Formats: sequence, structure tokens, C-alpha cells
Amino acid sequence: MAVKALLNKPALTHEKSLKTLVENRTIFSLDHCELNIFETYQKSELVPLKFNDLVVTSMLRGKKVMHLFEDPSFDYLPGETVIVPGNAEMKIDFPEASQDNPTQCIALAIDQPIIKSTLDFLNEKYPKEGRNNLWKLDHENYFFYNNVELAGTINKLIKECMGDSLTKDAIADLTLQELIIRIIQTQTAKRYEDDQFINISSPIAPVVEFIKTNIHNTINLKDLSDKACMSPTSFYRYFKRELGMSPIEFILNEKIKYAKKLLSNPKINVNEVSYATGFEDCNYFIRLFKKYEGVTPKQYQLMNFTMH
Repeated sequence: MAVKALLNKPALTHEKSLKTLVENRTIFSLDHCELNIFETYQKSELVPLKFNDLVVTSMLRGKKVMHLFEDPSFDYLPGETVIVPGNAEMKIDFPEASQDNPTQCIALAIDQPIIKSTLDFLNEKYPKEGRNNLWKLDHENYFFYNNVELAGTINKLIKECMGDSLTKDAIADLTLQELIIRIIQTQTAKRYEDDQFINISSPIAPVVEFIKTNIHNTINLKDLSDKACMSPTSFYRYFKRELGMSPIEFILNEKIKYAKKLLSNPKINVNEVSYATGFEDCNYFIRLFKKYEGVTPKQYQLMNFTMH
């Protein structure tokens, strides 16, 4: 998985203005959405939270533990986003929150009509190929890392909601449409990355299978477009529209993910990993790995070995 893109952090509420130390809430209301900024300054457990509308939440500072639906609890950290349907109750732990280490999180509640109108527009103007393959929010894939595009869109919305521009409602409406598209693309990419594409009737499914099977080789765009039975130009456009990233970016994500799996073996050397993931130039592989993961392959291997 690529490195998580962090959001811009609004200033914390002044101590004298805090109404509570647990989930202190600041609200910015617009025509079709409501931005909530929550801050917590003391350890707490199972704090309940529920919204009437679908809510897009993103962590800015600190750590939460989320209890959602009937699923196992999970850590929630900066660079990550969770979407929750209307009227679904979250329960939240704050295991590390303190005055010096507060948590800060946004929750963007979006009116259902703007979600419906965006999905209707996408399905009419940009229909997906394949049976029953519609543009829709995937409530099973509710937790994901922010990529650069998604983080940029959320940052734009925060700025508009907190600003005082006369046109902020109009700009926010357009940005909400962009946000819905970015979320669907991110969810689609996550399904393919996590091998949840067996029943997806789409030209991309055989392409992704080909990439995963040939991850140790050099893969070019022509091979992929042939698999999808499209011209290279049409395939590139289609792939980017569906997943929000280019085929090359997806291949690199998969190669890095495979490299991390190999590096969990403390006896393998970096040259072997570079070769096994289809990189002839080991130095290029090391630079690329560091760009994605923030550490070199050797550092990652040592960290992984230490943790186990």
C-alpha cells in the first residue's frame, strides 16, 4: 500500500474555549454538508457517536480505536478515512489522549440528495462496463488510507467549510461531488488490491489478475490493454477513471506490497527482493521503496524482524 497522505490540521481549540475534554465539537454548517471537528484531551472508552446522514471521517492527530458494526475493533490513525452510513452508531476509545497528545478528527456529514444526484449523474454519463456494475459507495469497504488525490479533496472541503467566501456553498457542492468520486475510486482500488475482485464483472478484473500473477516481470501498458481488449489509450483512461490511479501506479503499489511480503523473511537480501519484484536496478528499487514506505527495504526488514 502506498504511503498514507496526511490532511492539513486546523488549529486546536483554545483551552479556555473547550466545552468538554472528550469529543469537544466545533461545527461548520453549509447547505448540503456539515463539517464537525472533534478533539479529545483525556483517555476514554466506548464513547458513542451517531449521525443522521452518511459521514466521512478522517483522522488528523492522535489515535482512536473504532468499534463499528459487528466487526472487530481497529486502530484509527492520521492518514486514514472511515465512511459510516447514516444512523449507524460508532463507539470510540481514546487510549492515548491527553492534554499534551490530543486526538483531532473531522466528520463530514453529507446530505443524501447530493450523494444520489452525483451517483445518478455518474451512472448516466460514465456508465461502467459489466453486469450490474454501477457507481456506488461500498459500505463494506468503509476503512481505507488516503491517497494524495483523496487527501487533496478533503483538504479543499475543510478549507471551504471553515472559510467565509460568499461562494463557499457552490464550491463545496462541486467538491462534495469530487469527494464522492474519489472515495468510490479509492474503494475500487482497495477491492482489487485486497483480491476482492473475483465476482467483479469488469474489463479490469483479468488485468489485475495478470499483474498479480506476473509481479516478478516487467509489465507494459500494451500487455494490459490487450488483456482488457482495448486500445492502450482507451484502457489507460478507463483504468484511471475506475481506480483513480494510472496502471503504472497500481503496478508499483503491487510490487511494493509484494516486496514487503518478501522482506518479512529475515534471511532474504535486498538484491533478491529487487529481482523477485521485477526491478533490474536495485538502487532504483531502494529509492522507490523509500518513497512509498518512508524507510529503505533493509530498514523495513529490520523493523519487521524486531516487531516479531
